[in-house]
Amino acid sequence: PTRLRLPGLTTARAAAGVRRGPDALPCLAYLLIGARGDGHRLLRLLLAVYHPRNRYILHLSADASHEERRDLAAGVAAAAPAAVSFDNVALVGTPTAGTPVGSSGLAGTLRAAAVLLRLHPDWDWFLTLNAADYPLVTQDDLIHALSYVPREFNFIDHTSDIGRKESEKVQSMIVDAGIYLSGRTNFFRATQKRPSSPWVILNRRFIEYCVLGWENLPRLLLMYFNNVMLPQEGYFHSVICNSLDFRNSTVNNDLRYKVWDDPPQTEPLFLSMAHFNKMVDSGQPFARRFQANGPLLDKIDEKLLKRPGHGPVPGAWCAGRKSWFIDPCSQWSDVNVVKPGPQALKLQQYINWTLEEADSGAKSCRL
Repeated sequence: PTRLRLPGLTTARAAAGVRRGPDALPCLAYLLIGARGDGHRLLRLLLAVYHPRNRYILHLSADASHEERRDLAAGVAAAAPAAVSFDNVALVGTPTAGTPVGSSGLAGTLRAAAVLLRLHPDWDWFLTLNAADYPLVTQDDLIHALSYVPREFNFIDHTSDIGRKESEKVQSMIVDAGIYLSGRTNFFRATQKRPSSPWVILNRRFIEYCVLGWENLPRLLLMYFNNVMLPQEGYFHSVICNSLDFRNSTVNNDLRYKVWDDPPQTEPLFLSMAHFNKMVDSGQPFARRFQANGPLLDKIDEKLLKRPGHGPVPGAWCAGRKSWFIDPCSQWSDVNVVKPGPQALKLQQYINWTLEEADSGAKSCRL
């Protein structure tokens, strides 16, 4: 699809210096999603999760103006010079609609995943973040923690306990395995009726399976979920839990801190200063939902990320002199080295707990 690339020339030497592969640190591919008016929020979110090792697709929905997309691209180039040199940020120029219901959101996610596979087929995990999300750890912390995680795992919240409103959202379904697997005639009942989270962390091989579809299962479920009210809350979950190749790779956790009303509504509550300590102690790498430019985001920048207001979160890759008027990430050294901070230990403990829970099979679609 047509896309608006950031202005400037690629520094081939900078990009060539990034080591990727099974023996290197993980490379993360981010899809950052926003609606009209979210340009500044997406820029702030990108700067909070930026690292030269990673890949990024920015998607402002179709109702945003061309001027807002242009300003976002120019803002990234100005605030993160490394993004130009490492050529690892792209902005979708022909976006899909940003409606909260219907199939356009799922179509946009699959299309962005296909673009990432075509542009940069060297990443390990695909992460989706919304403009209302924000990280609680640095990318050095996250990359360090994920370096100890087997790369076949997928972090996806696939609970099927949705309470009284099931019939309002999606009907229960079955998948005839004989349609897509030779020699199988039994039925797999989809474990996902309406999961609680559309936000996922999926490995590259599973994304390839969904996009390239070497079996009929992803295409068949895509046809079904095109007619579902909230398809992103069920599509990936149903594919992965009905695939013999991937159902044993699930971790039933989306690694996001959320606070729900009682009974739970469609979206979690907006987080406030009162949630800060619990949020930090949780050890989770991301949280949602945040008010735009609220004081809680400023506190996270100051206390957890150490992010200056005008640039990316500093990491071991930043080599510039730190001062109030100089961005330390305007210069860089070895991007293949990370330096985890104080929050990394809590993150490591939380991920270890999720992996142990997944291994027990108590909250998983594993067989």
